[in-house]
Amino acid sequence: MRLLRWLPRSRVGRIGLALAAVYLAWGSSYLALHVALESFPPLLLSGLRNLFAGIGLFVFAARRASAWPTFVEVRNAGIVGTMLVGLSSGMLTFGMKSVSTGAAAVIIATVPLFATIIAAIAGRPVARGEWAAIALGLAGIVVLNHGNASSAPASGSIVILMAALAWAGGAHLASRLALPADLFMSTALQIGLGGAISTAVAWLDGERVVQAGFSAIAAFVYLMLIATMLAYVAYGFLIRHTSPIVASSCMYVNPIVAVALGALMLGEPVTRWTVMATIAILLSVALSFWFDRRRAS
Repeated sequence: MRLLRWLPRSRVGRIGLALAAVYLAWGSSYLALHVALESFPPLLLSGLRNLFAGIGLFVFAARRASAWPTFVEVRNAGIVGTMLVGLSSGMLTFGMKSVSTGAAAVIIATVPLFATIIAAIAGRPVARGEWAAIALGLAGIVVLNHGNASSAPASGSIVILMAALAWAGGAHLASRLALPADLFMSTALQIGLGGAISTAVAWLDGERVVQAGFSAIAAFVYLMLIATMLAYVAYGFLIRHTSPIVASSCMYVNPIVAVALGALMLGEPVTRWTVMATIAILLSVALSFWFDRRRAS
């Protein structure tokens, strides 16, 4: 509880803090996943990190909740969690069995486009400048992946594209359905129920952890505490208090963080294409912020 007192009081400050948490946590998760996958099978890794994170958040939320969620709120949280964690993360993991990380990043970057299309179909007016911001961000992702010669099978690419659609659909439902008023309780139910589904599917599929090294366990703990518990709470806050474009801007920024960490920790080169892509993506995010503030005012 005392930790919450240190949060910024202004809306802009809290949004900025939430964005920083999402950008850094999910951007660094690529490196953590690379280490954890040395010992954990992919779908079981996704399921367990979300299941344990959901349980941990639920314990925290239960201690501070003034009222328990209703059956309808729990059901809705399960639906959103199935979309975000069960379907989206599961299909992404399955697709990456045959699709390279760079190609997957380009496909997943379509989430803001899907989010805006869904919002437009639902009746939310979308300005031309918002479409321009999306186009600029997509262009930056393509430039960031310039020179990747790996071929992505059509089947794997389609599965990952469906994962992006599922994420955008889940984010839209989270902003429309009646969810628990407490952000921590809502997030706990979403990732916990979604993680339970993924874990069950992985177990039925025969995935098991045979032997886990120290580095893989440390990476798993990081993924559970930072990339799941912290990041999903911050993302849930963004869904409630910003536009779909701003909330989904992490899909553009995460690859930049991943590339920066790769350069610092793995010695990967930073090319002129990386610099150009970074500028384009940051301009896209800046435009998203500007249009969100205009809409809010």
